[in-house]
Amino acid sequence: MTPILVSGLGASLYGVWEMLRQSVGYMTAADGRPTDALRLVVASQQARDDAPAKRRYVGAALVVWLLFLPLVAVAGGILVWLAPGITRVSPALPGTVRLTCALLVLSFLAGTLGTIPESVLRGMNLGYKRMGWQAGLSVVGALLLAGAIRAGWGLPGLGAAQIVLAGLTGLCFWILVRKYVPAFGVARPTKPEVRSLVSMSAWLTGGSMLSHLLLSSDVLILGALLSPAVAATYVLTSCAARMTLGIFDLTVGAAMPGLGGVIGQQQYERAAQIRAEIMTLTWLFVTAVGATILLWNRSFLSLWVGGEHYAGVWANLLIVCIAVQLAFIRSHQEIIDATLQPRRRVIVSVVAAVTTIAISLALTRPLGIVGVCLGILAGRSTQAIAYPLLVASALHRPRTLPIKRILRPLAVTAALFAATAYVGQWELAHGWLEWIADVALSFGLVLGIALVAGLTSEARHSVLKRCLAMARLSRE
Repeated sequence: MTPILVSGLGASLYGVWEMLRQSVGYMTAADGRPTDALRLVVASQQARDDAPAKRRYVGAALVVWLLFLPLVAVAGGILVWLAPGITRVSPALPGTVRLTCALLVLSFLAGTLGTIPESVLRGMNLGYKRMGWQAGLSVVGALLLAGAIRAGWGLPGLGAAQIVLAGLTGLCFWILVRKYVPAFGVARPTKPEVRSLVSMSAWLTGGSMLSHLLLSSDVLILGALLSPAVAATYVLTSCAARMTLGIFDLTVGAAMPGLGGVIGQQQYERAAQIRAEIMTLTWLFVTAVGATILLWNRSFLSLWVGGEHYAGVWANLLIVCIAVQLAFIRSHQEIIDATLQPRRRVIVSVVAAVTTIAISLALTRPLGIVGVCLGILAGRSTQAIAYPLLVASALHRPRTLPIKRILRPLAVTAALFAATAYVGQWELAHGWLEWIADVALSFGLVLGIALVAGLTSEARHSVLKRCLAMARLSRE
């Protein structure tokens, strides 16, 4: 959809659209995160045959949503009023930008309420049941956006499309959870259950706000200090990395309810083994995907939206390094939340957010996109170091960083990234079929090199065994 949006809106308005979407994302600080808290609690109790308790927790999630609704409304109103100033639009566009922002706020509210049944489905480790529906909803959402652009409705049309999509998504999830979780329902919660969910929601809300500061401040800083057009170039150059991170998040998120059940049964040795396997698979994925992006991202942008939107080799390399760092941070974050102890990671995130924004603000004007990327890498390093220690503590492991174990994979990743970034400056595919063939060949080659050069024989055997088990499952 991005080429349609860029051609229909223009680079500047596309940058405004991205800034509005990310600004509305900050409202997660006001909604209480009831869906995340519900998912984690259900996952920890999935082995218990207590349907009434799970219904009461669904009721508690609805209570939390209602408690935070006034705060969301106030935050949304403030954001709608400030939106023209944030996006730095021309004097003719403030009304359009405010209307679009208001529609995005409404879609945010509808989406939060609609994902309560999805949280139960994922908490019961049945998230895979929604895959076909999720794919279908993605197609519907794309058609709605394309229709809004084709009809000439501009930014407000895109906002209205998001509201329709949020409503359809909530309806589909409700149908799915009623089908696959017969015990699903809503019951009046007890006061202790509401208090426990509110407490967890408060910490998750703080963590979500900080995550958005860390993940979304880049586009806002570029748009505010430089221009929306520069922000659009950054978004388009990082699109491949963001898409692959989305795939990664879905995969890791699907594994977390199972791990949450293991932790809930206090099987810490088994949980530590699962964690080690997740980290190995994460490294393989980000190394193979990152090197492939470094080789062919320039070609991808040239074929997709035009080579003038490519930010350059150094920005491309730093964006890939950010994606690698973020993949490991998110893996550890999911594990920490599965232990139902989000408080300590939120405290670490405060330091990371302040550091990231401060360095990014200092470096953006002199270095542009490269400066923002350096600020993100430096600020998030606190999470990259602290989160593994928090996970080790939660799983009753020694609180030390496995320096010796990660040196070999780190050296292999650095060598592959340096080589592919250099070669990627000169390689250019001249058609989609050529690009697809090049990407497939490069990904397979890099994955093979990483598997052989970066892992011990024991780790390699474990990975191959897991892949074979997954292949057998997919055929059943």
